[in-house]
Amino acid sequence: MISRTLLTGLLAGLMAGVVLTIMYLVKTQPLILQAELYEHGAALAGQQAAPLSRILETLMFNVLTGAAFGLILSAVLTLRGRPVGLRQGVIWGAAGFVVFALAPGFGLPPELPGSVAAQLEARQLWWLLTAAATAVGMGLLAFAGTWPARLAGAALIVLPHIVGAPHPHSPGGAVPPGLAAQFVAVSLGANALFWVVLGASSGYLHDRFALHRHSAAGAA
Repeated sequence: MISRTLLTGLLAGLMAGVVLTIMYLVKTQPLILQAELYEHGAALAGQQAAPLSRILETLMFNVLTGAAFGLILSAVLTLRGRPVGLRQGVIWGAAGFVVFALAPGFGLPPELPGSVAAQLEARQLWWLLTAAATAVGMGLLAFAGTWPARLAGAALIVLPHIVGAPHPHSPGGAVPPGLAAQFVAVSLGANALFWVVLGASSGYLHDRFALHRHSAAGAA
């Protein structure tokens, strides 16, 4: 069981991390390079190509992030003890996208270099609390058997946004609003694809490894 959980999480994370890196190179990186031009001006003129080291670091970070989330998702699927498959895997992946990207993104959308933001510690704390509240709230909505528990789940999801995310006292920065909005859309889209791939591959591999294990046990 442990080996199946590890293999599922690591392989699914690898695939999702590679897909996210491709999206970064094709969609996200050009926007970041444009924002860096606005931030640094002529100092970066003519340098509109990320070095290979930056690309490799991004790939490594995305694969490690995918593996971490993949192991968490694989452990959850194993603990549930039920068949998953592609369809259920996509649903779990969509839930992960809501918890770790969409819900925090409502209050703290992805930001380009040169954007003015609140203190990092305050933003990290709000992000963490929002993700945790959203995860617990969605769990209550999906699995709780009573209406009071489901209402509590809905309240948990909404609560961080009522409190509000930390923002700077005076908005501004060198990045044009249109470019910032485009970056938010592209980042959320890339994260959605990452989680769909992670969920689908986790569900598929989870069941495939389980089937292989039963077949091997039957043959023995």
